[in-house]
Amino acid sequence: MNIPRHRSALLAVAGTALVLSLTACQSDGDSASSATPEATVAATAVSAQPADGKGTGASGASGPAEAARSTGSKDSAGSTGSTGSSGSSGTTGTTGSTGERASDSAPLCTAGDVTVRAATQDGPPYTHLVLTARNTSHHACRLTGFPHIQFLESHKQDVPAVGKSKPATPVVLTAGAPAYALVKLSDGGIDEDTEPVSAFSVMLEGDPTVIAVTAPGSEGIAVDPAKALTGYWTPELRNGADDF
Repeated sequence: MNIPRHRSALLAVAGTALVLSLTACQSDGDSASSATPEATVAATAVSAQPADGKGTGASGASGPAEAARSTGSKDSAGSTGSTGSSGSSGTTGTTGSTGERASDSAPLCTAGDVTVRAATQDGPPYTHLVLTARNTSHHACRLTGFPHIQFLESHKQDVPAVGKSKPATPVVLTAGAPAYALVKLSDGGIDEDTEPVSAFSVMLEGDPTVIAVTAPGSEGIAVDPAKALTGYWTPELRNGADDF
């Protein structure tokens, strides 16, 4: 009767030990499984939350975007087109056109606007001289036509002008600017009918005022009234057009 009771006691003890063992294993498994999500969350939090408080993924995305925006803003701020348009706000062509219109409307040069001087051209025999009309006023003026020259009191007619020397447009003289006219005195022949001239008169187109011009040289110039010619006023002497 004692043996069955002892066996029951052993079975009871073994069952209790098995229950405790299963309980311990279950609690170990629960603690291990519960630790895994927490560790994962902690690891994720560390990787996604750097020291600056911004997510790594967000920071990485904003870097290229900011670089692209920065590049775009630089291109638009310093573009060639914007520079060109700012430069075209006051173009040289517009200023030039305005200046030309102002020059075309400049008044005619008068005897009070210019100083006329004469100088011989080339060497002896002196067959040509050059008249220089310089604007001594403080404003621009137009010098049109040719100089109306009379060399001798005995010949009251003006010296004829050479048509091929006429410029395409009237000469506009700014303050201090010169214009030139080539004048033929004679052919330079020994048997020519020349007369000595120490001074002569010049009139400008549109102005009846007589300008007295001193002839160059201590002995003056020798003029043949039948051969004398004059060119038109030009900004500069031109080969061919002023060759007469």
